[in-house]
Amino acid sequence: MRFALTCLAGLALAACSGSNDDDGLSVVTIGQPESIFEEGLRLPPGAQMVRDATSSGIVAINSEGEVVPALGESWIVTDDGRSFIFRLRQVTWSDGDPLTAEQARASLVRTIAALQGTSLGLDLRKVEEIRAMTGRVIEIRLTGPMPEFLQLLAQPELAITRDGESIGPMRLQREGDTAILAPVPPEEMGLPEREGEVPGVPIRLRALPGEEANAAFAAGGAAALLDGTIFTLPLADTGPLARGTIRLDPALGLFGMIVTNEQGFLAEVENREALSMAVDRAALLEQFSVSGWQPSAQIVPGGLPGNPNVRGERWPGMSLDQRRSQARARVTAWSRATGQNARVRLWLPDGPGSDRLMNALSLDFATIGVELRRVPFSQGADLVMIDRLARYPGARWFLNQFNCTLLPGPCSPDADELVTESLKAGGAEEADNLLAEAEGALLAREAYIPLGAPVRWSLVRSGLEGFSENSWSRHPLYALAGVEPW
Repeated sequence: MRFALTCLAGLALAACSGSNDDDGLSVVTIGQPESIFEEGLRLPPGAQMVRDATSSGIVAINSEGEVVPALGESWIVTDDGRSFIFRLRQVTWSDGDPLTAEQARASLVRTIAALQGTSLGLDLRKVEEIRAMTGRVIEIRLTGPMPEFLQLLAQPELAITRDGESIGPMRLQREGDTAILAPVPPEEMGLPEREGEVPGVPIRLRALPGEEANAAFAAGGAAALLDGTIFTLPLADTGPLARGTIRLDPALGLFGMIVTNEQGFLAEVENREALSMAVDRAALLEQFSVSGWQPSAQIVPGGLPGNPNVRGERWPGMSLDQRRSQARARVTAWSRATGQNARVRLWLPDGPGSDRLMNALSLDFATIGVELRRVPFSQGADLVMIDRLARYPGARWFLNQFNCTLLPGPCSPDADELVTESLKAGGAEEADNLLAEAEGALLAREAYIPLGAPVRWSLVRSGLEGFSENSWSRHPLYALAGVEPW
């Protein structure tokens, strides 16, 4: 699935010298200035970019969205699909000590333990054992086959570290609110020295609030603006005199509303379903001039690789008007029985896109007699808008986002149990069937109101190389710097 703007982005003008000068290539991302310097295991997008640039895992995701070797120079997968065996590169830490398989094993074991209680930790339950086979060979054994495991292993959180130190294709130096990321020589990454190759340029990365980030790009102060979402899309300058071209990723993930309160009107499953039935998903993004976006009332998207159990329409044979009529009858019956008007509180992130979404959803809910109110904090909401990129192309990722250990509202213990059973399934067909059954159990609880796929956009100066749209919205900074370390 690919996105495109229906409005015409005109020919890009040459950027002024502020976006690419002797100091390096300037890049901005949307966020608070300090966000790119955050540390830990739960990072905002800007900090994930920095982590991806300054550290490496056994494998990585390149600018095309493909899994490539990183600290692991090669690997094999056993015939049963349960064992991944990697040979590590000959690289050293800053003190000259070589990277060993035992160090890589210890790093992964620590990280997996630290991630318990998160959705990524649930994804990593597939890992059964990690062992160092020789000085440079490490084996990761799974509970069952997982073709998309390399995609999971390439997540920034799984970078190999030792005593807080990492090995990465770029080095970080902070200058105020700017992260200066300089490419390291290839030989330091266990690669042969490339004679005659022009070294990459440093990246000067800043995080700015949406309007400021767009203004910086429009003024020529940045060669690229990364990590835009649907909530900030109206800020993108796509006029005929725009300095760059808007690029939209064919993103895979979740975009919808999680039910966070199971009381009052939302206590009944039928009422939660009524809200989902009222949404005109096809029209929701028309106001953003985005074409190619596929609305969905399902949790796991159709056409997902390795997921043959594609569900049909949620309400087969029913038009939008018919759905709304049935939903309105439920709301009316509830109001008569309780003597209350149906009101629901929604939290959305700040941004002009959120204002448009709020207006559209308010009108949708009003058609069935429900008043939608916006609240400033997610803790006081009945519904919380989420917008998450998938880590890997598997149904298990989508279902893990709604595990009962993570949700504040209604959930499905039955779905969780089925997902757990799928971890040790003997084959792909058995696992797929269990996951499809789990999705059905979760849909029956109406804990989530799906809208479709997330939207990710960037503004890229004409002629800038190293940027490619991909399903993971991963745009490595070293690629923009002119370096492909792997």
